[in-house]
Amino acid sequence: MAMKGTITTWFEDKGFGFIKDENGDNRYFHVIKVANPELIKKDAAVTFEPTTNNKGLSAYAVKVIPESKYIYIAGERIKLTAIKSYLVYSEEVPADTRIDKENTVLSVGGLMNNIRPKPAAKPGDMRSVKKLAITTFQGTIFTFSEDEIDVEETVKLLKLK
Repeated sequence: MAMKGTITTWFEDKGFGFIKDENGDNRYFHVIKVANPELIKKDAAVTFEPTTNNKGLSAYAVKVIPESKYIYIAGERIKLTAIKSYLVYSEEVPADTRIDKENTVLSVGGLMNNIRPKPAAKPGDMRSVKKLAITTFQGTIFTFSEDEIDVEETVKLLKLK
């Protein structure tokens, strides 16, 4: 029964590493048991057949899942290989600010149910908004706020690249 996991450790010089499987267990794997060894890297997602050897849990028939070339954030399609850097920061904004329409790239329909309702604000109240800025090698900067996207989840996707 194939399982999913993530490569947590990879010793390229020694040709082996460890996969954390979907139960949270660490499994040894060797490069000769990997269908596409050129894609092996730390944090890569894999599928594999679980087995046990004399040293404990291990994995064979390992396949590294090729990453999607694009990431979709609030309706923007950004090529992963084009991302040069990203930054998460907080910005104080007036609490009664509505999402700034001219910067909005969201597909409002599907997203509206995900946006947290803002507490009723008194004029002049400030609130801290977490933002994510992604810079591409072309020099384009995409900025998203936590009102539009789940910043933590998006950063997890960016860390996988």
